[in-house]
This record gives sequence, C-alpha cells and structure tokens, in this order.
Amino acid sequence: IACTWNPGLVCELGRAAALEVKENGFGVWLTPALNIHRNPICGRNFEYFSEDPLISGKIAAAEVRGIQSVCVAASAKHFACNNKETNRPQCDSRLSERALREIYLRGFEICVKESQPWTIMCSYNVLNGRRCCNSYEQLQHILRDEWGFEGMLTTDWNTPCEQQDSARAGCDLTMPFGRAYKLKAALEEGTLTRAHLETCARRILNMILHLD
Repeated sequence: IACTWNPGLVCELGRAAALEVKENGFGVWLTPALNIHRNPICGRNFEYFSEDPLISGKIAAAEVRGIQSVCVAASAKHFACNNKETNRPQCDSRLSERALREIYLRGFEICVKESQPWTIMCSYNVLNGRRCCNSYEQLQHILRDEWGFEGMLTTDWNTPCEQQDSARAGCDLTMPFGRAYKLKAALEEGTLTRAHLETCARRILNMILHLD
C-alpha cells in the first residue's frame, strides 16, 4: 500500500474496505498500524507501512480519511514505539526526545493533524520507564494538547496496566474488558475523580455517535 505513493488511491482503498467492515456488522476497524520498520524480521512489518515516518503518516492519514468517509471508525495504532513483536508488554523503549519526535511520533502526528482518527490504540510497551497507556505526558500533553486529537483512546488487548491509572492519564477504554470494581475503589480512595470518569465516558460516547 505504501509503495504506491498514492494517497488518493489509498483513500479509495480505505473506503472500499470500510464498506466491507460495515457489511459485516462492525463499527471500528483496528487499522492503520503505522509503527516504524526497525528490523527486517519484525513480525508485524507486513502491517506497518515504512521505515520512514513521513510516508507512514501520509499513507495512514489517507487510509483514515477513506475509512471514516463511510462512518466506520479507524483506530490508528500502536501509540507509540511498538516497533517489535517479541515481548511487547515487557519491553521498555528507551530513546531521546529528538528521536521520539522526529521518527517514532512523527507519523502519528501527521495522521492526527491531517485526518483526525476517531480512535487511537495505545501500545503494550513501556516508553522511557512509563507504560504508554498510563502516560499523561504522551496522551494528554502531546496527543491532545499539542496535536489537537479529539477522539477516544483505547488500550491494546490485555495490556498489563491498572485501569484507574490509564483513566487518569486519559486512556478512555480498557480492552477487551474493564474492572469496574477497581475504578470504584480508586474513586472512593480519592486517587481517581468523577471528572476523570466523565471525561472518558464522554469521549467513548462521542466516538459511538460518529458510527452509522
């Protein structure tokens, strides 16, 4: 797909595939995946676009536009630095802010600013010592405040994180299921506020309202 260098064609592809998604009764398609090709034997290279963040971002943005043109939600993933398949939940990606912003976040930034995906999936891994779905700096400061992301954030499936920490950081939905008793306990202890929960719930409902 990325080798076409043709955003218009990719947009058409996204639209056609999203119609098939809708025909099968689904509202969210867990794509595009735009992590960086770092190793030629990475088990997910078939799903990621490129070793270059510019083409990754441009092609992902085009695919998102096509998908969402028929009211199916695109879920851009995996945010961020999920660039290998082995031991993803325990991997700690250590890198400088310059490398992070110029290489590993750049494609996501382009995709968000050009096509505003309705949802983004956080990655399994830890990034500089902080699990991605628990990182307020990554999810709020960069994704929402700097780039203007307006959609819903979700964890990857069975990410080993505490749901209340994710909610406090701005990750709205825990997949494939949550643990309401932990949220209730955190609320009673005062480590999580009603405002946190209402904010997450509002973004989930807003995403659902986009679907047809």
